[in-house]
Amino acid sequence: MDTVSFTEMKHGTHADYALLHEMEKPFMEGTARRLISEMARQGEETIGGYKVTRLGHALQSATTAYRDGVEIDWIVAALLHDIGDGLSPQNHDRMAAEILRPFVREEVTWTVEHHGAFQMIYYAQHYEGWNQFEREKYADSPYYQSCVDFCEYWDQGCFDPEYDVKPLEFFAPMVEEVFARKAYDPAVLQAGVVKGLGRKV
Repeated sequence: MDTVSFTEMKHGTHADYALLHEMEKPFMEGTARRLISEMARQGEETIGGYKVTRLGHALQSATTAYRDGVEIDWIVAALLHDIGDGLSPQNHDRMAAEILRPFVREEVTWTVEHHGAFQMIYYAQHYEGWNQFEREKYADSPYYQSCVDFCEYWDQGCFDPEYDVKPLEFFAPMVEEVFARKAYDPAVLQAGVVKGLGRKV
């Protein structure tokens, strides 16, 4: 395999960086596949004390969103919203948002980024010193209600081991479609646009 000539980036030549640019293309194209592989791996992880694996929760979230008839951005976001749980449990929501940010509408990214704080409405009262109403500091955001709804419909209620979920393979083409988009395309990001979840049920 061809490699660059340098061991320090500052010594790289134009030819070195042209080579890296070419090799980067197939790597970028494999992002969706790597995400699906990570989700499959999460099928081996239980979320301490819960009745489902991390993957089971993700699949129930995504399946519920799919059955609600919503757009693909929301379905993929529901699938990936907790992908950071294993590696970054204290800020998993922000990690997932950064993965999605270049490829989905700003409203969707914001929702994923803040869902951890919004989820606290359901349980924080059971922990000393935690603020059950943490989400209220975001009340002025145009995306506030979308995050409230996301948590209510596709997160807090998606821990049922008996729920009839679609398999991960069902969602793989949707992930491929979203991550095949041009990164940071303003027409995709639609900054400031509020559409809500668009549930058809």
